[in-house]
Amino acid sequence: MKKQNSISKLVGSNGLQHAGYVAVAKTRAKVLKAFSYVIPIRRPMLFVGESSCHELCDMLINEGSTNVFIVTDAVLNKLGIPAKITDYLDAKNISYHVYDGVTPDPTFTVIEEGLSQSIAAKCDAIIAIGGGSVIDAAKMMAMSQGNRCEPKQLIGILKARKPAIPLYCVPTTAGTGSEATLGAVVSDDKTHQKALSIDPRMVPLAAAIDPVIMKGMPAHITADTGIDVLTHALEAWMSVNASVETDYYAASAVKSVMHYLPIVYKDGGDLQAREAMGVAAHYGGIAFNKAGLGYVHAIAHQLGAYYRIPHGRANAIVLPYVLDVNRQASQKRLAALARKTGIVNTNQAAGSDSIDSAITDHLIAQVRELIADLNIDPTVNGLQTSDFDNIAKAAAKEVSDTYAVPLYLTASEIKDILIKIKQASDHCMNDKTESTKVA
Repeated sequence: MKKQNSISKLVGSNGLQHAGYVAVAKTRAKVLKAFSYVIPIRRPMLFVGESSCHELCDMLINEGSTNVFIVTDAVLNKLGIPAKITDYLDAKNISYHVYDGVTPDPTFTVIEEGLSQSIAAKCDAIIAIGGGSVIDAAKMMAMSQGNRCEPKQLIGILKARKPAIPLYCVPTTAGTGSEATLGAVVSDDKTHQKALSIDPRMVPLAAAIDPVIMKGMPAHITADTGIDVLTHALEAWMSVNASVETDYYAASAVKSVMHYLPIVYKDGGDLQAREAMGVAAHYGGIAFNKAGLGYVHAIAHQLGAYYRIPHGRANAIVLPYVLDVNRQASQKRLAALARKTGIVNTNQAAGSDSIDSAITDHLIAQVRELIADLNIDPTVNGLQTSDFDNIAKAAAKEVSDTYAVPLYLTASEIKDILIKIKQASDHCMNDKTESTKVA
């Protein structure tokens, strides 16, 4: 019998194939858990509050940087968001060069262009000002410049030989938590498939959670990125590799999102809520740094690649269905989370399967209700059943390679989720069509 050397060959509906897939995935999950304990993962110095950007700049200056490469995107630059930092650097007589060419789901070309400009300007530090795409791009630039290599050479685990040049981050969205994580996602220029670089030295030196910089974020982006935070925390909580440490950060993030996201969605100028969501995003990043993610992200990454759906919204689309699938395997854990975060009355005693079942149902219902209240579009326009096999295989491979999930799904179970998403999308589209006809 020919040896199967690809995980995609183990992802069929056939029981033996799935058994092989689970065995491989569990082995890799154990390796990743050992990796997280053996190799130290530093945390960035965290500055929080309305003056945090300036505190971050002071740290950069005290560390000896004199020529800063600022990475952002064209929209933020046009809105003048980097000015709070560049004005301060001007006042301190620190040179800088602004690169605003980062696009959503940045490609290798985008990163290579920024890297080329940073090297040409002889910059000795990088400040990323933006959301997850900007921060991920800046991570790759900093690592590539520090290692004098092409970004593609860093794809995989521990591919770098030297540290990155000093990297500092100012998130403008409360979403990815990328300012706290050891990985960066890059998209292929042609296929838009996502590749991952993982290295503890990719973690930035410092981050500033500045609610003033975040307050201009539009409501729909606030909603999408907020659900990204919730997804990070929930998947880290359900992970087999969860620990007391990751549980603390995951539960804190869930509690903040459930309370503050509806507030900041309705009032983007609420600085207290903005700050709380920024810290929640950071905590979510810390949690999944060690515990990992799961099928929500694995499927959402594919929907983003195939249909160009923003990452946070893709997570919001997939999250309820994966929670339903994991309901039995994660019942006790989810019930404990609901109690810990105040989603249910803590007086409801643990230990009864029927009570835990009801509490888990309530938590999942609360997540669905939150997504609905945020008016997140649940449709995937143009979702094709002909893509399901490839999406299922790619999602299963991502989980096998990098995550420790409570339940490993067969290809048919992943496709069942996609079928439900398509049915919901078609239903919503039909409703919109009927509404248009009536109007």
